[in-house]
Amino acid sequence: MRILVTGGAGYVGSHCLRALLAAGHEAVVYDNLSRGHKKAVPAGLLVEGDLADESKLTELLKVRRIDAVMHFAALALVGESVEKPELYYHNNVLGSFHLLEAMRQAGVFKIVFSSTTATYGTPEKMPIAETTAQQPINPYGFSKLVVEHMLDDYAAAHGFGFAALRYFNAAGAAADGKIGEDHTPESHLIPIVLQVALGQRDSIGIFGDDYPTPDGTCVRDYVHVADLASAHLAALARLQPSKSIKVNLGTGRGYSVREVINACRKITGHKIPEKIAPRRPGDPPELIADSRLAGQLLEWTPQYMTVESIVETAWRWHQSHPRGYADLS
Repeated sequence: MRILVTGGAGYVGSHCLRALLAAGHEAVVYDNLSRGHKKAVPAGLLVEGDLADESKLTELLKVRRIDAVMHFAALALVGESVEKPELYYHNNVLGSFHLLEAMRQAGVFKIVFSSTTATYGTPEKMPIAETTAQQPINPYGFSKLVVEHMLDDYAAAHGFGFAALRYFNAAGAAADGKIGEDHTPESHLIPIVLQVALGQRDSIGIFGDDYPTPDGTCVRDYVHVADLASAHLAALARLQPSKSIKVNLGTGRGYSVREVINACRKITGHKIPEKIAPRRPGDPPELIADSRLAGQLLEWTPQYMTVESIVETAWRWHQSHPRGYADLS
């Protein structure tokens, strides 16, 4: 198939692009590079552009005779979304609207959408199943939920077939260490801990050690970025007109902040000093996925089932690229 990958220069998008190419698909990346990296995209596959440019998107879809879209282009910092909600409604919601309209005009009716566990807010029951009420508590989560509702409506009115894949904590890097995670500022736990191991930070801050969890620190479900990529390919193959697929993507196993730090100490061989800091507002004590539906509908099983195996790939990337993509020639 010929796939348009929006946000394909970003973290998850670049790994999914790699999986698409390895599976024999043709792909073109559409990215404004505001937070992505040109070096994460193989030469000749990148078209620079913004989602707001609906006419450019429509023309690209037509000229490249695109069969389906994988949509990763979104801002994804929870704190930033609270401080600057206008950015998230403009980019995530309005940008997705322009994409769907461009697809409609070009006659492309298949899309795999990068959604998030943030659409659930702070559920009281664990693990989180797809039947859990979606009650986001920040603009980021709400912007993703709005797009899910848009997709429902476009499926009903225009015959779109779509998958909304709700990630838990994306982590890790390509097994060969050639692409990985590189955010500015970095907000994800594993790369921040590894920056301490590399001497780029003095210590890792633990935001609260008095949560109702086994060791008092927050528990999260970490899913490897390569496993996310395989789920996207599985969803792509199962898209049907006017039908939706909505599934959680996680391992079903939670790891605390302290467990992640200890895994990083084990893999890197560094002491990694830690400091206790006050809780961050809005941090749920525990978020764990029930991904059985993804197993049933997509025949998907994550391959990286321990945090150590995830950290090992991340360390390979960060150790060989301490400045991220700036270290690539």
